[in-house]
Amino acid sequence: MRESTQSWREVLLSLNSRGMNAPKLAIGDGAIGFWAAMDEVYPTARQPRCWQHKTMNVLNCLPKRSQPKAKAAIHDIWQAETKDDTEKAFDLFIKIYEPKYPKAALCLQKDHEELMAFFDFPAQHWQSIRTCNPIESAFATIRHRTKRSKGCLSRDGLLYVMFKLGQCAEQNWRKLPGFDYLSKAITGVTFKNGIKAPSPDQIAA
Repeated sequence: MRESTQSWREVLLSLNSRGMNAPKLAIGDGAIGFWAAMDEVYPTARQPRCWQHKTMNVLNCLPKRSQPKAKAAIHDIWQAETKDDTEKAFDLFIKIYEPKYPKAALCLQKDHEELMAFFDFPAQHWQSIRTCNPIESAFATIRHRTKRSKGCLSRDGLLYVMFKLGQCAEQNWRKLPGFDYLSKAITGVTFKNGIKAPSPDQIAA
């Protein structure tokens, strides 16, 4: 019902009771209630932040005249090919904007480690795991229709409408890029900069 820890706990416990295993990643914005509930129900899951939400939050700390250039600088961070390049772009952003806009720099810095988590997973998945927009976009049609039907349907009727809208939306869904890499990510294969790292045996050889 809300973004509180208790509301998210109920959602996650329901998923857990229906057999959902602990996820490798839980991607979201800065909703504190969600992360607190994740720590309780799925404590082993990594908790990267959504780059789209982070970008908007940082830009909101800047005057409008500075936002276009700052947005391009943020894109340089998360679109870099390696973690080293990302860190250089990250440090450059802080050096440029911290003196005049410390709130913007602090907003970016406070989730530094979580924002870099995607580098430890297959590069084929980066487009999907750097942001939570894919799942939000999937429900855009549902939100659009249910807002206008509020108060006009029973709970069961509304759930039926949501289900049918979801069925219509899934016809336009695309297959996850790098689908065949999912098993590697799930079984704990190590990736560095999105590329499978050599095993200890390969390094010794």
